[in-house]
Amino acid sequence: MDRLIYVAMSGAKNSEIRQATIANNLANVSTPGFRAELASARAVAALGGPGSPTRAFVVQQTSTADLSAGIFQQTGRDLDVAIKGSGWLAVQTSTGEAYTRNGSLAIDAAGLLKTNSGDIVQGENGPLTIPENTRATIAADGTVTAVDLSNPTQVVEVGRLKLVNPPDRELEKGLDGLFRLRSGENAQADAAVTLSSGGVESSNVNSVDQLVNMISTQRHFETQLKLLSTAEQNSRSASSLLSLNG
Repeated sequence: MDRLIYVAMSGAKNSEIRQATIANNLANVSTPGFRAELASARAVAALGGPGSPTRAFVVQQTSTADLSAGIFQQTGRDLDVAIKGSGWLAVQTSTGEAYTRNGSLAIDAAGLLKTNSGDIVQGENGPLTIPENTRATIAADGTVTAVDLSNPTQVVEVGRLKLVNPPDRELEKGLDGLFRLRSGENAQADAAVTLSSGGVESSNVNSVDQLVNMISTQRHFETQLKLLSTAEQNSRSASSLLSLNG
């Protein structure tokens, strides 16, 4: 009885967490370069207190991400890029350097190159600033050039995007959807990482799979509630029998 209550209670809580993960994946099905989150759980014994050997909990393990590639989507924009194969774009956030596959880039009012989510794109020597009255293009190796609109023969090399390719096992996904090294350090630029311009990589979220998982998780949650109800009924029946015997 005791074990049933704790397993069902913590299982229902874990189902809520899993449902939130699935909802977040579905919300980002159209976000360029998004990597679907994977939620997993495991059972652990409760420690301390009388009767603890009969109790067990279901706890959420560290969530990981599906790192499989999305589909290349042609957009025709000069500032849209997608990484070929493995690799990441480096961006600067308020907490330091992070990595993304979101190659939908734009130039803000100050001339800074940013992702469409507002993160500053890192060059190998720092942020990249595009001169006024120019058209920026990005080469396959990440080199950013600016062509003067009034004099197309005048081309200025702005810098090169910082492209990195750390091992997948060294990366962890943050709550902001960006990846960082588990060590907290910055990854080194990798000249072998190349880009395709004029398009972006789509999210790797499979909406059909996520909807099936959502239904399955909801059924699991309902099962846990039924188990709690059963435990309550059993407890009342046991109390009734004991009172009769008394």
